[in-house]
Amino acid sequence: MAIPLCSVYIMAVTGNCVVLFIVKTEPSLHVPMYFFLCMLAAIDLALSTSTVPRVLSFYWFNTREISFGACLVQMFFIHTLSAIESTILLAMAVDRYVAICHPLRHAAILTNATTAKIGLAAMVRGVLFFLPLPLLLLPLPFCSSRMLSHSFCLHQDVMNLACANTTPSVVYGLTAILLVMGLDALLICISYLLILKAVLRLASWKERLKVFSTCIAHICVVLAFYVPLIGLSVVHRFGKDLAPLVHIIMGNIYILVPAVLNPIIYGVRTKQIQRRILNFIHIHNNRTAQ
Repeated sequence: MAIPLCSVYIMAVTGNCVVLFIVKTEPSLHVPMYFFLCMLAAIDLALSTSTVPRVLSFYWFNTREISFGACLVQMFFIHTLSAIESTILLAMAVDRYVAICHPLRHAAILTNATTAKIGLAAMVRGVLFFLPLPLLLLPLPFCSSRMLSHSFCLHQDVMNLACANTTPSVVYGLTAILLVMGLDALLICISYLLILKAVLRLASWKERLKVFSTCIAHICVVLAFYVPLIGLSVVHRFGKDLAPLVHIIMGNIYILVPAVLNPIIYGVRTKQIQRRILNFIHIHNNRTAQ
């Protein structure tokens, strides 16, 4: 699995770096929606980089062990960054709602300063909710069997190895997931119900499709994040009898699929990003030909 995993990781890093560079250098993209996209790109870079190199070392150098402290740190980053990404996706849904339902007030409501404050609030929210997860596991004793189901450390996986009462950890982990990812998903659905209601008020189907098409990229990004998250949760809950490879693949999908798909989705849906990429390819080909 090392070669395809490394290839996907390189795609994720390259795609997200390209998004960051294009948004930074393209003045027409200096609006809240694409600032949020930059935040997603930075989160995906951090999330994949905090896990995949360690996984590749497992395959290439047979480093099958990770210290308990390093495991808890990795767990903290995985869950915290996922929580921040969920919050940013909610902010992007609110941005689409304001842009479609209150277009005249969009510039006044979602200013650059407001966007920065939302990004900071997302970071603080993620840290506050998920910092207790490794702290709750820190004092627990662990059994002789310390084999993880995934190639990296997830809270549910590490918690199952403890030889003690894990009820506080279970309750808090479930509460944190529901209050962050669960609540965000609910609010995203409500935002799109309100958007759909506003779109259906338009006179013609052509106008409805034109307005709703501005949401397609964000809907795809939301699905790319929540579907692997739900799939991983289902595997943890009901997949105890599944082959170990299924757990490993689902974990890698959860980490890498959003990081790979997000730049592709917005690259396909955003003409400015397409134009800058094509210009770069054209310039590179001309230099090569010379």
